[in-house]
Amino acid sequence: MSLDTSKVSYLCQRCGNCCRWPGDVIVTPEEVDAIARHVGMEVDEFIQTRTRLSANRKHLSIIDKEDGSCFFLEGKNSCLIQPVKPAQCSGFPNSWQFPGWRDVCEAIEIPAKAG
Repeated sequence: MSLDTSKVSYLCQRCGNCCRWPGDVIVTPEEVDAIARHVGMEVDEFIQTRTRLSANRKHLSIIDKEDGSCFFLEGKNSCLIQPVKPAQCSGFPNSWQFPGWRDVCEAIEIPAKAG
């Protein structure tokens, strides 16, 4: 079986580097409900204390810590909301990437198998 080098996927190593990249982590209403439930908060309280308006002012985004990392990142790479993390988080780096992501991400490249 040959490898198709035109398509690759990436196996996350849970390095947490993407969680330290500043920017928006967009959350849908369904994700807000699931995360609030997971952390034991009422939805309204969660929205008021754990989210902010995204840069484009169209969505809610999880707040950052002072250093730009995700509010729910604990220690080097432990996600406090791992079982209910937003699709944006679970999709990285296969569904989307940010500029310069390969310089910080430790994901292993997996070439697609041909045929």
